[in-house]
Amino acid sequence: MTYPRNFSHIGISVTDLDAAVKFYTEVLGWYLIMPPTTITEDDSAIGQMCTDVFGANWQSFRIAHLSTGDRIGVELFQFVNAEQRENNFEYWKSGVFHFCVQDPDVEGLAAKIVAAGGKQRMPVREYYPGKKPFRMVYMEDPFGNILEIYSHSYELTYSAGAYQK
Repeated sequence: MTYPRNFSHIGISVTDLDAAVKFYTEVLGWYLIMPPTTITEDDSAIGQMCTDVFGANWQSFRIAHLSTGDRIGVELFQFVNAEQRENNFEYWKSGVFHFCVQDPDVEGLAAKIVAAGGKQRMPVREYYPGKKPFRMVYMEDPFGNILEIYSHSYELTYSAGAYQK
């Protein structure tokens, strides 16, 4: 029988790990559960696992582990020669193009993200104008990663009646 698996964590690449830890803990309020640590290509268990994932000659990277309020893990990676993508919003290409957080004060969190060096990519919009108070906005963190803010849970936003006129 197939059953829904729980979401464990997501890995996010950044160009400045210390600044990213500060942003995600101070702006989004996520918990720092393992401070920035350097992982080096070697014969240790973690070194071997990383070589399996990245291939040979990855040299080293820095990583920090955070957790959201609902216990989802967030791994922040800063790789050697990290660089920000020139076009970070190629939504038509396969792969993850954003993640979403939930806050009833969409406008307030958007303002905090902008004040911390992020960008607001669109105006705050209502899903069901005049019917339900569900709002959303696409943002960008200071490192070019796309995040969305929902005012309500995913289940409520898309439950029975979603998009009906």
